[in-house]
Amino acid sequence: MKNLYAPIRARVTRIEELSENVRLFRFKKDRGRFAKNHGGLTFIPGQFVMAGVWGYGESPIGILSSPYEDSFMEILVRKVGVVTNALHRLNVGDEMTIRGPYGNGFPISSFEGKDVVMVSGGCGIPPIAALIEYIIQKRERFGRVYLLYGAATPEDILARKRLDTWGRHINILLTVDHPSPEWKGHVGLVSEMVKDIEINPLNAVATMCGPGPMMTALERILRPLGISDRRIYVSLERKMQCGIGKCQHCVTGDSYVCIDGPVYNFDEIDKNWD
Repeated sequence: MKNLYAPIRARVTRIEELSENVRLFRFKKDRGRFAKNHGGLTFIPGQFVMAGVWGYGESPIGILSSPYEDSFMEILVRKVGVVTNALHRLNVGDEMTIRGPYGNGFPISSFEGKDVVMVSGGCGIPPIAALIEYIIQKRERFGRVYLLYGAATPEDILARKRLDTWGRHINILLTVDHPSPEWKGHVGLVSEMVKDIEINPLNAVATMCGPGPMMTALERILRPLGISDRRIYVSLERKMQCGIGKCQHCVTGDSYVCIDGPVYNFDEIDKNWD
């Protein structure tokens, strides 16, 4: 019988310092490549993996890399606890553990033919980044595409090296709370940039992933655009131990975030922000 808790061995092939406490980790399987589904994807944008270090445990982390890539995966790890501190002590060539991908991602096939608005903040960028990579590969199948991304400071804007590439295919609107002397962009709330978006609200979808305050500000960010709740998708963060609906650590209301989410229609979880 297959052990659902047994991780696979992975090897760290690249580490990139993105901010004071956030690092990008690229890893590959010790043997073979990551399996692709019938659509040619190794995961659905919005899904997550349980990443860990032997002896320290695992942590649920969103996947940052392109879902078309099967030779490696990438994750962002913010140093906040025992497991993430252990991951930050790894070096290139060290072994880590991976389980997954798990959960439900964005309903990407239903996004085709529509305008897409993506909103993110801080470390919420990985599932949005994977979605951007998916859209760019099939850019002709989508309408106008926007990324609204907010951070505390310019140094906290993650995946900065990818923004130029993304910007050749989609519209990117950045903002920070506390600018540096060199910052020439917008300063203030993400919601203040909504006025710069031009979409057809009757044929548009929106996605959001970010810290709690941003999620609760959804009404100021997306409601002015006129996109219905049924076409707004949010990605929730919860502490998990199993990732497969057994431990009950991630229950919100009557839903298990690890198997029913982490991506939900907004109207599925409205007024259920526990």
